[in-house]
Amino acid sequence: MRVPLSILIYQRVLATPDPLFPECLHARRFEQQLRLLRRWFRLMPLSRAVTHLAEGTLPARAACLTFDNGYAEHASVALPLLQRYGVPATFFVAAGYLDGGCTWSDIVTEVVRNAPGERLNLGRCGFASYDIGCPVRRRAVIEMLLAALRLLPPAERLARALSMARRPTPTMMSSDQLLALHRAGMDIGAHPLHHTVLSSLSNAAARAEIAEGQRRIEELIRARVKLFAYPSGKPGEDFEQRHGLMLRAQGFEAAVGSARGAARSGSDLFALPRFTPCEQGNGGFLLRMAGNLFTRA
Repeated sequence: MRVPLSILIYQRVLATPDPLFPECLHARRFEQQLRLLRRWFRLMPLSRAVTHLAEGTLPARAACLTFDNGYAEHASVALPLLQRYGVPATFFVAAGYLDGGCTWSDIVTEVVRNAPGERLNLGRCGFASYDIGCPVRRRAVIEMLLAALRLLPPAERLARALSMARRPTPTMMSSDQLLALHRAGMDIGAHPLHHTVLSSLSNAAARAEIAEGQRRIEELIRARVKLFAYPSGKPGEDFEQRHGLMLRAQGFEAAVGSARGAARSGSDLFALPRFTPCEQGNGGFLLRMAGNLFTRA
């Protein structure tokens, strides 16, 4: 029997609930999930789980926690809770965002969230004037802008987002926070340098993004970086088999995407599935965990 491995994706872990996005994970809910996971699953670092997968020795009820993008709250909010409950995790970091970085989507969200008054005029940014007179309308405008910008090439998308905010507030971790994660015994993995979807790049550009992202993190933590996470992570859409070959040639040992399902012995180590446990209640969370074990990756 091929034992399944659950790999969870976390992104934001806010210190307190967000009234504009109440479904976003925050510290109190994350702590509840840690308690459930520690009770019902055997939690291990992804690096160890990959070794077990390769050797066919994965223990029952194995699960791994992974964090994407390198948000500052991974060090300030998530790490203390992980340490409190003795839970290992893997943090995937886009080195180009360290020390003051901010994603295009966070820039847009911040602009709309903090705009004064009941209307937001984005005519100079190529959009229009929008009614933001209540939280529901503010959120609708955020989602509309994100959907429109998501269709643009990465460089243009970032430029349009930056045109909305002169000084966006940094959301990504510092080099010191990355070192704190590493010194706490957490696995550190890499994204492409600028968190660019690999399928949008030429082969040469993809290799450069992979290699430079890995190199910068290794220089900071003075250790090998052997794990990789594809941005967005849809197999066949955001990455292809050729990208797994690039990672293998660069010395990586495994890579994760965002396809649902569980990994098993014999799974492609450079296209491992992951899923986001987004249910609010404890029962729904555990049902989602159980259901994922039977989802074909």
